[in-house]
Amino acid sequence: MDFNTFSLYRPKMEYRRFGKTNKMVSVITLGGMRFKHGGDEPRELIPQETLDQCRDTVEKALAQGINLIETAYGYTKSEHVYGRVLNDELKLKRDSYLLMTKGNPNTAEETRKLVAHQLKALKTDYFDFYAWHGINTMELLETACAKGGPVEELLKMKEEGIIGHVGFSTHAPLEVIIKAIETDLFDFVNLHYYYFFQRNKAAIDLAETKDMGVFIISPNDKGGQLSKSPKKLMELTAPLHPIQWNARFCLSHPAVHTLTFGLPVTVQFDQINGIFPASAPLSPEDAKIKHILDGQRLLDPYADFDGHCMINDPSGLNIPEILRFRTLWKCYDMKDFGLYRYNMFQEKDHWFPGNFPTDENLKKVDLSRCPSHIPLIDLISETHNELYRPKKK
Repeated sequence: MDFNTFSLYRPKMEYRRFGKTNKMVSVITLGGMRFKHGGDEPRELIPQETLDQCRDTVEKALAQGINLIETAYGYTKSEHVYGRVLNDELKLKRDSYLLMTKGNPNTAEETRKLVAHQLKALKTDYFDFYAWHGINTMELLETACAKGGPVEELLKMKEEGIIGHVGFSTHAPLEVIIKAIETDLFDFVNLHYYYFFQRNKAAIDLAETKDMGVFIISPNDKGGQLSKSPKKLMELTAPLHPIQWNARFCLSHPAVHTLTFGLPVTVQFDQINGIFPASAPLSPEDAKIKHILDGQRLLDPYADFDGHCMINDPSGLNIPEILRFRTLWKCYDMKDFGLYRYNMFQEKDHWFPGNFPTDENLKKVDLSRCPSHIPLIDLISETHNELYRPKKK
C-alpha cells in the first residue's frame, strides 16, 4: 500500500496479524463516530463541513500509515460520509485500505437489508470485517446468535464473499463477553480494555486461545478522556503523554491487535509518533511508569475493591463503575472524566446501564454480597455527591 500521496514522511506505524483473519492491520485504527453533525438525520445528507472534516481526517490517518477504517450503521452519517470521501473525493483503490462496519439487525431478513444499505452507503461491494454491534446483554447475545438469526446470515454472506470476517462489538459485563467468545461463531471482538479499565483481560486471554482478532474500543476517550488529562496524570506518565502510555499498555498484551483513534484528530494523532516501538511485554522504562501509576492506588484505602461482586445488584446501580470513577478521582485527579462518564448512566439502556443512588435505590443494595469492612454505601454516596450533575431541563 502506497500512501505517500498524502505525506512525504510517514511515521513508523506498526502492524499486527488480526488473529485468524490473517489480515495485517495497523495497530491504530481510524474510528468514525464523532464527525461534526454526524448524528443528525437524514443520514444521507452530508453538510460540506462534515465532508471536509472527514476528508482531512482520512488523509491524516493514511499519512500515519493507518490501514483500517471503522464505522457503523449506528453512527448515522458516518458510513455515507466515508463512502463519499473514500470513493468520490480521494478516489482510493478499494484494496488500499481495510474497512470495518457494524450493525445490530434482529433477524436474517433484516440482516440482508441492512448490509445491502451499508454497502450502498460506503460505495463498496464487500466489507473486510463486519461486527454485530453491541452484544451487551445475555438477551442480545441470544438474539444475535439464534438459529437462523442474524449472525448465521452474516456467516452465509461471508461464504458468498460479501463479508470477509464476522465479529462482534460489546460493552457487556465480562461474563457475557466470555459467553459470546465461547460460541466460536466469531473471528474477532471489539471491546473495552485500558490501563484504567482492566476488567476484560480474561476475555482477551480467551480470545487469544481461539486466535481471534482483538480490537480495543475508544482508548483515548472511554479510556480516561486522555486528550484532556489532568496535570497530575501528565506528570505520572512523563516523559510519555497519557495517550502514548495507555496505547503502549494496551499493546503490551500480544493478543491486542489494534486500538481506535478518532476525533479530535489533531489531539490524538499528534501522539502517534511517541507510541512506537510498542513492546510486548512492556519495556523496562514503561514498566517503571506502570509501577508509579499502580502506586497511586495506595492513596485511597478502598481503591483495590473493584465492586465485581456487586455486578447486577438489585438496586440497579452500576457499582463497579461508580467505584472506578471514585478511584480515578481520588488517586489520579481524574475528576473531569468522572463527571463526564458518571452523568451518562442510563436506567434503561444496555450501552451504559446504571441507576443513580437515590435513597430508595440505596436501600435496595444487597450488602450481603459486599465484604463487611467496605463502607459501600458511604463510598457510593460520596462519589455521587461529587460527580452527579442534574440534567438541565
